[in-house]
Amino acid sequence: MSSAIPEKYRDLFNKRAFASLGTLMPDGRPQVTPVWCDLEGDLVVFNSAKGRQKDRNVRRDPRVALAIVDPENPYRYLEIRGRVVEITEEGADAHIDKMAKKYLGVDKYPYRQPTETRVIYKIQPEHTTMMG
Repeated sequence: MSSAIPEKYRDLFNKRAFASLGTLMPDGRPQVTPVWCDLEGDLVVFNSAKGRQKDRNVRRDPRVALAIVDPENPYRYLEIRGRVVEITEEGADAHIDKMAKKYLGVDKYPYRQPTETRVIYKIQPEHTTMMG
């Protein structure tokens, strides 16, 4: 139970492992969404479109939780609780294309909407729990 991503669980970020991202609604209820995730040093990174529910939630309250399950062993997982410490549009289009390559095997993110603005969110882990 530490704040850093343990070395033996960093491989999850190289796999096509989805993360379940929990954010807080305005009334305090949890909201959970599957997301593609990445690791940048010790920060966990995900990408979304501006204006979506998770975007509105983390802008209002940066506290989040993630659970990443190993796609090869569902009994091995990493749970992270932390805060979104950076929100940026810079590099977000290139990042979602990188994630599409990892998760879909394609060069360009195929679900982009012409009106959407992509955003990168960086999470500073404050607590981790692992199993398996």
